[in-house]
Amino acid sequence: MGKVGVGLAVGCAAVACVIAAAVVGRRVRRRRTWRRAVVVLEELEQGCAAAVGRLRQVVDAMAVEMHAGLASEGGSKLKMLLTFVDSLPHGSEKGTYYALDLGGTNFRVLRVQLGGNSSAILEHDVEQKPIPQDLMTSTSEDLFDFIASSLKEFVEKEGDPELSSVKRRELGFTFSFPVKQTSVSSGILIKWTKGFSIENLVGKDVSECLEQAISKRGLDMRVAALVNDTVGTLALGHYHDEDTVAAVIIGTGMVVNMEWGNFWSSHMPRMSYDVDLDADSPNPNDQGFEKMISGMYLGDIVRRVILRMSQESDVFGPVSSKLSVPFILRTPFMAAMHEDDSPDLRDVARILNDVLEIPDVPLKVRKLVVNVCDVVTRRAARLAAAGIVGILKKIGRDGSGGITSARIKTGSPSKIQRTVVAIEGGLYTSYSIFREYLNEAMAEILGEEVSPHVILKVTEDGSGIGAALLAASNSSPSVDSVKLL
Repeated sequence: MGKVGVGLAVGCAAVACVIAAAVVGRRVRRRRTWRRAVVVLEELEQGCAAAVGRLRQVVDAMAVEMHAGLASEGGSKLKMLLTFVDSLPHGSEKGTYYALDLGGTNFRVLRVQLGGNSSAILEHDVEQKPIPQDLMTSTSEDLFDFIASSLKEFVEKEGDPELSSVKRRELGFTFSFPVKQTSVSSGILIKWTKGFSIENLVGKDVSECLEQAISKRGLDMRVAALVNDTVGTLALGHYHDEDTVAAVIIGTGMVVNMEWGNFWSSHMPRMSYDVDLDADSPNPNDQGFEKMISGMYLGDIVRRVILRMSQESDVFGPVSSKLSVPFILRTPFMAAMHEDDSPDLRDVARILNDVLEIPDVPLKVRKLVVNVCDVVTRRAARLAAAGIVGILKKIGRDGSGGITSARIKTGSPSKIQRTVVAIEGGLYTSYSIFREYLNEAMAEILGEEVSPHVILKVTEDGSGIGAALLAASNSSPSVDSVKLL
């Protein structure tokens, strides 16, 4: 081989070595960047871990906070607001009743016909309307005029000549914001949540404002019961099953509205993502429990984790600007990714591309995203379970107090009392993995002797129908009172 040939061979070998070194270098860098993304997941798993021992500490803290809130006003982060509901419906109610359900960006009008003596609802009609965005920050007069107009239209469409002869209609009003009740049918708004900010209604009686608007529209209608969505769910749950002692929107004696979203305990597994979400929210240092378990926030926690992975590695490619948009990844999107059972996780790829503008994500990275969703969901469900058991502990239905707790005495050895918790909310009813994790945690905390006797029962439309039932039970003197404690 001549000198030229030798030179070319050496040059080609050198180029090949350079290319090989570059390929190896890229592979090493990819492994390193993949490892950084995996470390973020591992830290998330560690920080969100909620072993049963920790959950029982949360249970105890919830029960203590409930006791403190009942002992003195302002003694706890749990508001423990008395509702003045000292009787619950259980089947003897008869007649036609109306309800308004205002708890977010939509509100609903309902009509419920009760037959009495059967715990059966003969008929119910529902109409839903969005609240115009400008009314959420306008005046109380504007908001209630809009609601009263919608109510009048609904009543006028009922088309029942027998109903048209009724002089006064009874109304249940579900108002899912913190209210200090002054009676079963009246209450003062403490503060707004969920995007509402109507300053001239804070400190006013919301039922009185509604009745004034209704009167202006020429309707003869009285607010017979003012409740929040949880109390409405409890009412509907008890109407169908008298062993129902609590309700959760996921979500006693005299029914108490805990407003448990503001619960906080140092035993809860909190991470930097939670701290940042809280700081960026319109209500920092408020509603801490809600921000860890609520469907409103879970998707955004996942977004924050993906953003950090994207910043610390290149597994998602260039950092998408959409990852910095708060609440762009809503919880239904998160749930769809989590529950994607296709072999190639096509729903995960679609949502990452369409919502977060992250295209062409490799399959192993999609699996990483599913794992993030799983960790965040599992923590939320287990904390929600601990909250429910905390309520049961406070009312003596968790089995922790020995022979008397959660038991009824008979002539034979005492037997465990059946306990039903009514649950409403899409996070539990529609998100099967969340539901499985919550049920699993309930069984772990309660133990195998007590857990079979605690039933979580889905109660559909409790916030609306329950309000109408409470209007019925609080306008009929024949309904027996129900004592829960």
